[in-house]
Amino acid sequence: MTQFLHTMLRVSDPRAALDFFALFGVEEVRRFEVEQGRFTLIFLAAQGQEDVAEIELTYNWPPEDGSPPETYDGGRNFGHLAFRVDDIYATCEQIMAAGHTIHRPPRDGHMAFIKSPDGISIELLQEGNLPPKEPWASMESSGSW
Repeated sequence: MTQFLHTMLRVSDPRAALDFFALFGVEEVRRFEVEQGRFTLIFLAAQGQEDVAEIELTYNWPPEDGSPPETYDGGRNFGHLAFRVDDIYATCEQIMAAGHTIHRPPRDGHMAFIKSPDGISIELLQEGNLPPKEPWASMESSGSW
């Protein structure tokens, strides 16, 4: 079984984004501040759609050195689609067998990234975690994801 989880969008002003989505009933349902990675994840959903179909707003904090924050053009503000899968290893094996690249292998037994034929980044997430397993555990990332 595959389950759609969320679409990720990069934002430059979280408050403005939250205010915009609230205009049509899409509200914050949870937030994660990741100090080590210097980013904030804010998950939004329409009422009753929590954990069903969400938007993940990703806010990358300004650099500590005072340089200007990163800007996203050419569609880079759209991040990825995310799907939960029953067995991330079997899913990745099937994708590779079909001739596609696993850009970020599921080394941790939980997360992988692939790209559609049109270059759309797709995150695959395992329900829970599977124990690390070869060849995935030692497989390097490939390209961007």
